[in-house]
Amino acid sequence: MSQDSGKPKTVRCVVYTRKSTDENLDLDFNSLDAQREAGEAYIKSQQHEGWVCLDKRYDDAGFSGGNIERPAFQRLMADVAEGKIDCIVVYKIDRLSRSLMDFARIMETLEANGVSVVSVTQQFNTTSSMGRLTLNILLSFAQFEREIISERTRDKIAAARRKGKWTGGPPVLGYDRVRDHRGSRIVVNQDEAERVRAIYRMYLKQGSLLPTIRNLRALGWKTKRYETAKGTRRGGAEFDKSALQKLLTNVVYLGKVTYKDEVHEGEHEAIVDEDLFARVQGLLRRNRNSGGKHSRNKYGALLKGLVRCKACGCAMSHHFATRGDKRYRYYVCIRAQKNGWSTCPAPSLPAKQLEDFVVEQIKSLGRDPGVLEDALRATQAHLQRDIDELEGQRAEVEKAIKELGRQVGEVAARAGFDEGATRRLGRLQADIHDREQEAAEINARIAGVRQRMLNPDELAGAVEAFDPLWETLPPAQKARLVHLLIERIEYDGESETISLTFHPTGIRTLTAEQREEEACPTS
Repeated sequence: MSQDSGKPKTVRCVVYTRKSTDENLDLDFNSLDAQREAGEAYIKSQQHEGWVCLDKRYDDAGFSGGNIERPAFQRLMADVAEGKIDCIVVYKIDRLSRSLMDFARIMETLEANGVSVVSVTQQFNTTSSMGRLTLNILLSFAQFEREIISERTRDKIAAARRKGKWTGGPPVLGYDRVRDHRGSRIVVNQDEAERVRAIYRMYLKQGSLLPTIRNLRALGWKTKRYETAKGTRRGGAEFDKSALQKLLTNVVYLGKVTYKDEVHEGEHEAIVDEDLFARVQGLLRRNRNSGGKHSRNKYGALLKGLVRCKACGCAMSHHFATRGDKRYRYYVCIRAQKNGWSTCPAPSLPAKQLEDFVVEQIKSLGRDPGVLEDALRATQAHLQRDIDELEGQRAEVEKAIKELGRQVGEVAARAGFDEGATRRLGRLQADIHDREQEAAEINARIAGVRQRMLNPDELAGAVEAFDPLWETLPPAQKARLVHLLIERIEYDGESETISLTFHPTGIRTLTAEQREEEACPTS
């Protein structure tokens, strides 16, 4: 109260309103209007204290209180800094901010500029220490509420994903996003779906990402183009390695959805069949393990990444030596290279002779039924070893589940059941759930290996396709073809024998490529 005039000093007030979503904002009287009306009524009730409401509006529609990146709020703080405001009126303090850290910074700025904050529904005075304490308590609850809402939202998304529902995000090539009374979901776009399948086949044909990308760009094929809920156009870019890798590994195309590391059956229709998807994943893995062997195989190492020294249990890498104008290539035991030639019974092997031997072995399979049978038996034995190992792991997991079940029985049978026992039971049940999930994953891997088991017709078909193809291919494609058929080559220097393990997934790829040749567009 001014002592000279007898009139209170004018307090320039503004009302700040905020709503987290833009839902129902088209109504004649919405949430922002209600907040403003309450604020203006409060200011009017304080006219005797000199309070006046300025005409300027500060309304944030569709902005979270978890941060301060809001246009109206930024204009408000700019006007505070310029000294245009004395008091900010809000319906509830969480309209201004739901973050305790942000609010502390806001209050520092307001206090520095002599601006007070008033909540219509929560009585406090920020000029006193008790008022500031009350304010911080209120804000702590507001932040707690925001975090609870976030947790509930995450739990809701997780539950929806586990039921196979699409929970939002940008649509992928092959599907369109629709919103109706059933919520948000994806449906197959038939033209794009055929393009996705063609891209999968194209990758198998080209053998690596970069040639596939060149093909896609020559055809003018681009990533999914879509429109956001706000009408913004996104996507439609040229494919790069990241975009292509994402498309080739996305389980959405199998009719599945993911949540973190979990994969669940989805409600949407699959675009790519399991066999085509598995073959693409196998080729991606092989290319990762070899570092893109074919594209950077400068000196024509046909068997790069395949040869192993049986005596030392390590890989044999490709090397060469130059004498005059001639280059001599070798596969060299890595252990011998590191520790000395004397550590290995046969530290090196001439590359040309080994490569010719392997190619001749593949060709001879189709000519000699006995050799074909031996190759089939060796490959099946290799896969059976993998199955035996996985079954051993499964037995260990099942044993652990039984032990955990026994411990549950012991805890439940104890007299004087207390809070500690309850916590112990909870931990045991969680451990059992984890172990059961591990057993399910092992079962899936066992089923996958069993699916890779070959029959004689498959192997015979693969080698029949190999022979006429071989002489017509350039070196890079020859290397790819060998890597499709052969999983591992072991050289035993002590007995001077070479054994080949055939790659079952690759054999299916080779036979399938003959059928898919016409279906795959080329540049």
